[in-house]
Amino acid sequence: MVSGEQFELQSGHNVQHKFSYEDLRDWIDEADRLGELERISGANWEQDIGLAATVVKYKEDAPALLFDDIPGVRSGFRVLVNIFGGKRKNMTLGFPTNLNKVELSDAWTRVYSHDEEALIPPTFVDSGPVFENVMMGDDVDVLAFPAPLWHEDDGGRYIGTGTYNVTQDPETGWYNLGAYRVMVVDSKTVCFNTAPGKHGRIHMETLAKRGEKLPVVMVIGGEPVTFIMGGYEIPDGVSEFDVAGGLRGRPLELVKGKITGLPFPANAEIVIEGLVDPQDLIPEGPFGDWCGSYTEAGRVRPKCTVEAIYYRNDPIILGFPPQSLPDEYSRFRAITRSALMKQNIKAAGIPDVQEVWCHEVGGSRMLTGISIKARYPGHAVQAGQIASQCFAGAYAGRWVIVTDEDIDVSDLEELIWAALMRCDPATEIDFIKTAWTSNADPRLHPDEKARGNITNSRMIIDATIPFHWRDRFPVSTKPREELLTQARKKFGYLLER
Repeated sequence: MVSGEQFELQSGHNVQHKFSYEDLRDWIDEADRLGELERISGANWEQDIGLAATVVKYKEDAPALLFDDIPGVRSGFRVLVNIFGGKRKNMTLGFPTNLNKVELSDAWTRVYSHDEEALIPPTFVDSGPVFENVMMGDDVDVLAFPAPLWHEDDGGRYIGTGTYNVTQDPETGWYNLGAYRVMVVDSKTVCFNTAPGKHGRIHMETLAKRGEKLPVVMVIGGEPVTFIMGGYEIPDGVSEFDVAGGLRGRPLELVKGKITGLPFPANAEIVIEGLVDPQDLIPEGPFGDWCGSYTEAGRVRPKCTVEAIYYRNDPIILGFPPQSLPDEYSRFRAITRSALMKQNIKAAGIPDVQEVWCHEVGGSRMLTGISIKARYPGHAVQAGQIASQCFAGAYAGRWVIVTDEDIDVSDLEELIWAALMRCDPATEIDFIKTAWTSNADPRLHPDEKARGNITNSRMIIDATIPFHWRDRFPVSTKPREELLTQARKKFGYLLER
């Protein structure tokens, strides 16, 4: 679907998909117009910015924060955090601000596609605002930028959290975007961090076998949709630049790095260009990761020597640091991953899938709720197994709970109620062993991780009413949806105190 077209959601909303911003500065203007931007002057990178980011994460409608006049760096060098909350999360994805999170996820399902006919490849231009300032050679200085210490026990400053890395497949030539964090080592060095099985890691390992370094560009501040694509589950061989162009309805304008020739948006805020040596491993972290816990001490990652830095006047670092769950990151991933997983489950041939929600409290990965209209014995187990191992669910999952269509699976309490009341643990819970997980999984035993065993188990909970005696199952006291709607219209004012 081309951006700007209209469609109707399952809820009956008539929705137009249209982006109101082109770059990160336009996004800031739009957030300000919505009344959801707070400007903060004088906060330091050593502690203040990280503390402020922690405070706003606890309330979904807390404002985005734009930090300026940061001590120790040039005035105008800024940091933006907490972009995905309130009404601005809808604006970020190109939708009206009146949609709730489930409607927003449903709308995203309608517009997102990485199928060939939906892709719009980028165009290349000779220059853009990102080249307003250039550091090369001896002038390279990563420390000129206000990279924060996000959590009190982080092992370093992270300039890259709301960032994506661009690498190129050495064999086919396609460009991949990967949302890998970037730790500052010194003025001319950062870490390259990507997990086993991720495309950037595969590209690096392919070149390592040839004895070559990996060229990379790191987009430190860019418009949010392309950053979102960098962290999305897009298949091998499909460039996220093409998907982002399809979402916007027109090609992205890209420029090429002067050292590596790798592409990046002409309107990006800050871009680091470098070479990664897979043989030169240096300390990385600890870092407060997406599971709500720190990565292990003593970990090492490949060294990236910075060859050039390009940045706009008054550049902006996009901060997207994980916090204890649920947080901004998990809210963002819940909306976008839920949509993708629903597509995956349906594509596998599972009928009558009603809703899917990848819960924020599990980082949008470790707890998934699925509602179905049960059609046959084993339907729930089939849906749960597919959800656990499909493209969007295979990495770092933990629990999948499958319910009937009367359950709002986005409501955590309602989901757990269904699991408690409709599942017999001895007969209706299945387990999958040795599934693909994340290095950040706190339940991984350190000895197993050291041996390279980055796997976990999965639990599939059938919380549907037992199919073969459903007509004898006690009826729920939950009111019918039309009665609930009537009650909200008549007495909703009681909740507005």
